[in-house]
Amino acid sequence: MIEIALYQPDIAQNAATSVRLAACLGLTIHIIEPAGFVWNTRDFRRAGMDYIGQANIVRQPDWDTFLAAMANRRIVLATTRVRRTYTDFDFHDDDILLVGRESAGVPEHVHDAVSHHVSIPMQPGTRSLNVAVATAMITGEALRQTAWHQG
Repeated sequence: MIEIALYQPDIAQNAATSVRLAACLGLTIHIIEPAGFVWNTRDFRRAGMDYIGQANIVRQPDWDTFLAAMANRRIVLATTRVRRTYTDFDFHDDDILLVGRESAGVPEHVHDAVSHHVSIPMQPGTRSLNVAVATAMITGEALRQTAWHQG
């Protein structure tokens, strides 16, 4: 099944919203540390509501540990640095959908370590979408192509 990975998330509400998305869709979500917030903050709990306890959250201590754990999986990075749109990408049912930090995306070494990159088309003059919104859009398309298409 598709899984979600958040690279060093720095806004509690957005991370919790993505955790809630994963819980509602029955997906595993990886949080690649360090996060830019304390896990049990009021903002995190408020955005995640009671879904945090239902989510399959895997906290990865760092990028290298995550990458080693995903050695046999295909990682698909959401980035503004490519032109290939997520709707033109052929998702596999075991892909890991990786999104970067709100403040900075992912560093160059992470971008280079991932061989599959997708973007969301946006209007000229705009930089990026909210990470939780981008995660939901791409996850929905990946599931449409894989799990939802099969069932």
